[in-house]
Amino acid sequence: MTALSVNVNKIALLRNARGGVRPDVVACARAVLDAGAAGITVHPRPDARHIRADDVYALKELIGDYPRAELNIEGNPTAAPRDGYPGFDRLVEDVRPDQCTLVPDDDEQLTSDHGWDFSDDATVAKVDDLVARYRTWGARVSLFMDPVPEQITAAKRTGADRIELYTGPYADAVADHGLDHPQSAASWITYRDAARHANDIGLGVNAGHDLDLVNLARFVSMGGIAEVSIGHALVADALEFGLVPTVKRYLQILEAPT
Repeated sequence: MTALSVNVNKIALLRNARGGVRPDVVACARAVLDAGAAGITVHPRPDARHIRADDVYALKELIGDYPRAELNIEGNPTAAPRDGYPGFDRLVEDVRPDQCTLVPDDDEQLTSDHGWDFSDDATVAKVDDLVARYRTWGARVSLFMDPVPEQITAAKRTGADRIELYTGPYADAVADHGLDHPQSAASWITYRDAARHANDIGLGVNAGHDLDLVNLARFVSMGGIAEVSIGHALVADALEFGLVPTVKRYLQILEAPT
């Protein structure tokens, strides 16, 4: 079964919009784990627009109460320390997450929207060093990637354990045209082939970005997806259905036979 890691960034964003402690990120994460999710994902950014460094430390403590649950820290590994942000390296070293997902975004991006480009050896070498460092600290390392087999092959050279397929284009195709439209079907085939290629060369495959109650079942029906990370859509659905029932809806999709 594909594991569900719930990204709680948008819960923190709502809290920060008003100040104070509501909604409580840790309490919501506990509810998510109690509902059966396999883990919690956070993507702390240097501007602390949503998840803050103190949230990451608090969530690590929470995960200790759930021996089978995992904490996944996403982010740009080159993000340097600044006021209120200790830097990605420091967070990973201090927290020792189960998984860290390296994303090539910059400080100003609204959301992650592309994978790593390993066209040059210098980038491969830089990421290789980072992967080795984070694995030394006990983390499984995943690289945020577009569904391009040549790039995925290059990602393997870094020593990463997994990739996370950036699924935004697939989600956009379904939103624009519907699940059964030829354009959506063609996008699905692109991702299926990319996932199979990754598995064939020894990389685990995660997936995330705009997966939701409409497109998730079709996406994971390709098989070979170890984990999906879902945040924005799940939190939006929770406004209608409630947080715990929403998590269970996503789990029902992932538990259904494909």
